[in-house]
Amino acid sequence: MDYEFQRDTLTGVLVANFSMDQAALGIWFVEELGESQEKSEELSQVITKLQLNQLTTWRSAGNALSIELDRDEVRVFANALESDEEFELEEATSLYDGESEAFCGLDDFLVALESWRAFIDDGY
Repeated sequence: MDYEFQRDTLTGVLVANFSMDQAALGIWFVEELGESQEKSEELSQVITKLQLNQLTTWRSAGNALSIELDRDEVRVFANALESDEEFELEEATSLYDGESEAFCGLDDFLVALESWRAFIDDGY
């Protein structure tokens, strides 16, 4: 899994660039996880429990994106995908698949999470 973390030098905004088919992961890291050490630690504990077979699945709903973890895979998806309500995007606006949903292996996600935490801890 390819990714790069950086801070926009003009705006100071954190950026998490993932491959196009996994763009939702980058959006989730920035918008839902952010700089929260508490959320990162909670996720690490959940992953450990999944790896030790103490949990089978875990899910967290965010503002725009949610995350689901099981023993093998991580899914990040736009909350709109789970909504029963019909919604329409403006004609010029649309989500491409990579922005609305992404999958990766649990081990790959853990490596990315640890890299994100190191990036944040190092003061980016």
